[in-house]
Amino acid sequence: MAADPVRPPVATMDKIRLLTFSTLFPNNMRPNHGVFVANRLRHLVASGEVTSTVVAPVPWFPSNSPRYGEWSKHAGVAGRETLNGIVVHHPRFLTIPRAGMTTAPFLLYRAVLPFVRSLMAAGARFDAIDAHYMYPDGVAAVWLGRRLGLPTVVTARGTDVNLIPQYRLPRQLIRQAIDGSAALIAVSAALKAAMVELGAPDGKVTVLRNGVDTALFRPTERDATRRALGLTRPTLISVGLLIERKGHHRVIEALTRLPDFDLIVVGEGSEHGRLEALATRLGLGDRVRLLGARPHAELPALYSAADALVLASDREGWPNVLLEAMACGTPVVASNIWGNPEIVQRPEAGVLASENTPDGIAAAIRGLFARMPSRCATRLYAEGFSWDATTIGQIALFRSLVGR
Repeated sequence: MAADPVRPPVATMDKIRLLTFSTLFPNNMRPNHGVFVANRLRHLVASGEVTSTVVAPVPWFPSNSPRYGEWSKHAGVAGRETLNGIVVHHPRFLTIPRAGMTTAPFLLYRAVLPFVRSLMAAGARFDAIDAHYMYPDGVAAVWLGRRLGLPTVVTARGTDVNLIPQYRLPRQLIRQAIDGSAALIAVSAALKAAMVELGAPDGKVTVLRNGVDTALFRPTERDATRRALGLTRPTLISVGLLIERKGHHRVIEALTRLPDFDLIVVGEGSEHGRLEALATRLGLGDRVRLLGARPHAELPALYSAADALVLASDREGWPNVLLEAMACGTPVVASNIWGNPEIVQRPEAGVLASENTPDGIAAAIRGLFARMPSRCATRLYAEGFSWDATTIGQIALFRSLVGR
């Protein structure tokens, strides 16, 4: 049989056995948490070249009472579940209030090492560790790999290299993890540059962008969804956690410069009440609708119903929402930061705001609507960002490590 031309020659073509390790992974209580990690892994395993056992630790918490808010959800997470045919384990680890930034890698490592050893004692075998997020996960994963004799590959995804290294101890530990890892992955060229600045050799970092599931994210019956939502005017959509760095407040404020537009916001988080109050104070109560968190499967209809997605965040690695919206035929307006220019490269994709301010966002929205691309052209552009190239790149990288 002829060798697969997209894979390098290796000593064995047995399936690669990965231990995927990250606190960013969906669970029964938070099905959208870290879904981008799960999506990449799902496509990798679907290649037939790789198997994976996921260890996705969650903080220990004593009560599942709703009065404790988000923390109570940790208590309800199943210890073991299956997602897309992949076994996912959720061991608990301790967190220390007000000291979490500095203690998290150590507590993660202390909790996970005996758990993984118990899996191996029961017969599990691994060829490499596939870790996601440099801190604290990547730091703990490198220690784990050193103790178990496994090469560790760490994927950087955003604030783990463009924010957390501003703190002295995390920066030191991240640099040690960079040195101790077998290989590094960045989801954008901008993040690779940040990793190199932190001391990573250029050749050690591979850029493997996130992709978009074009089968899930596709144009839906736009008119029916708009009727169901009561949308009658040009409508913008802003999707993501309701936290300050996502910039939903800037989009709401931009609406005061755009009297003909409405806005729907999808997501949940600590800023929910503040955003509602802001819309009311600005007299936008009837034009801004906060829909809360929605299941991933409902997003294509919401993207399709909107005329444009607006992402006004001030820090990103590779924001999946841009490609998800485009795959549904919806162009985007995005802040000109980090990985966004690597996604929004042509007019059919959308535009980048010259300034990430309400005025700059409003100007970019007006510019997009003055030269609005066809929804078919936007969808076609997104089809160039499937997961195929990323999957092939991962297989080649892991096989090179296993081959050694």
